[in-house]
Amino acid sequence: MLDLRQLRYFVAVAEAEHVGRAAERLHMSQSPLSRQIAQLEKNLGLTLFERSQQRIRLTSDGRVFLTEAQALLRHADRLENLGRRLGRGEEGGLCIGYVADAMHTGILPAALRTLRDRRPGIHVALYDQESAEQFEGLRQRSLDIALVRTPPPEDDPDLNSAALLRDPLLLVLPAGHPLSEREELTPDALDGQPWIAVGDAPDPAWRDTFVASCVASGFTPDIRLDAADPLTALGLVASGLGLALIQKSMVRGTSDGVAVRELPWYGGSVQLWAAWHRVDLRPVVAEFRETVLIGRGEA
Repeated sequence: MLDLRQLRYFVAVAEAEHVGRAAERLHMSQSPLSRQIAQLEKNLGLTLFERSQQRIRLTSDGRVFLTEAQALLRHADRLENLGRRLGRGEEGGLCIGYVADAMHTGILPAALRTLRDRRPGIHVALYDQESAEQFEGLRQRSLDIALVRTPPPEDDPDLNSAALLRDPLLLVLPAGHPLSEREELTPDALDGQPWIAVGDAPDPAWRDTFVASCVASGFTPDIRLDAADPLTALGLVASGLGLALIQKSMVRGTSDGVAVRELPWYGGSVQLWAAWHRVDLRPVVAEFRETVLIGRGEA
């Protein structure tokens, strides 16, 4: 059985890379702290630190263990907070995972406004996480609802989901680009143009997926730059560095330095899904989920 106190000691030493500084932060002396770390290593049968007279450093196993220990302690803190709120007769808070698309499409802000109006005293914690991490949070019950780009498998034994939004991709060109003046843009017109690809960094196949969608539509992009997010891509397009496909919610009202065109023959879009655990523990979770689902649609 893991001792949470020992885990907190371990994390403090790992983050400080110094027993003395960690001891000061924990308001304890060095000797008992060192004994607790040694006891943890003995119980685990694992060497967490490389030790020398000058410093203490994590082993490769220690680095892996640190990541999981930090996650466990965050969950323990959230669980303790929930317990205290329930003990005071409150409903507890809401822990919501989300991807950036949930914010700039307005889905999450609108749902939070409705929640605030209905339950002004409720505490909400927001966690910007990738889909896989959110699914794990739902299973561990450290998240109440997840707003993700892709749904869990239909046969997932723990999780349910529903589509929230289809956000069509639009063509964004530098202002004054020759193509921006054409009444109709065909795939041939885009073939070989310099492109800025907007990527989903955690997905190693995102670039291949993007190119495949373009080829299937009849043109091959000449990718000159990769952008980690739509806002970065908009800035690069405005600087005249290439064309990009960016979701409608991000270019609505955009004018400075760029021109926006619809491509009726290109069916690409960014999608948003809500996911939740099949077992609802608290009514407020179900209420918030229904609020989110009411706001679904197309950007």
